[in-house]
Amino acid sequence: EVQLVESGGGLVQAGESLTLSCAHSGFTFDDYAISWFRQAPGKERVGVACIRLNKGTRFLSNVVKGVKDRFDISRDSAENTVSLRMNNLSPEDTAVYYCAAGRTPACMVGINPPPYYDFWGQGTQVTVYT
Repeated sequence: EVQLVESGGGLVQAGESLTLSCAHSGFTFDDYAISWFRQAPGKERVGVACIRLNKGTRFLSNVVKGVKDRFDISRDSAENTVSLRMNNLSPEDTAVYYCAAGRTPACMVGINPPPYYDFWGQGTQVTVYT
């Protein structure tokens, strides 16, 4: 059984940094990708970053404002975790952040939308205040 468990969310002041972690287990194939999505109140869920677990190829959103300059995604194959490092946070980053797992096409030339993903974590709240 595949499990994804997010951690690391919280309440932070604008300008601070935060690292989210997604602990994953149960994959029966080695060609999965993990993505981070976020969903602000009243808005749709959007992808911010993805990484392929076998090769480490990663993509950051060029659609969500500021992600490429401030966020990064990495994996720790020994610990079976994927991290999202977020720097210089602003109130616009306030959202519930989800990690999701899908086969390689989910993270092939960018971050594909939610229907590409088979498994989702429960989400972790990030709130940024001024």
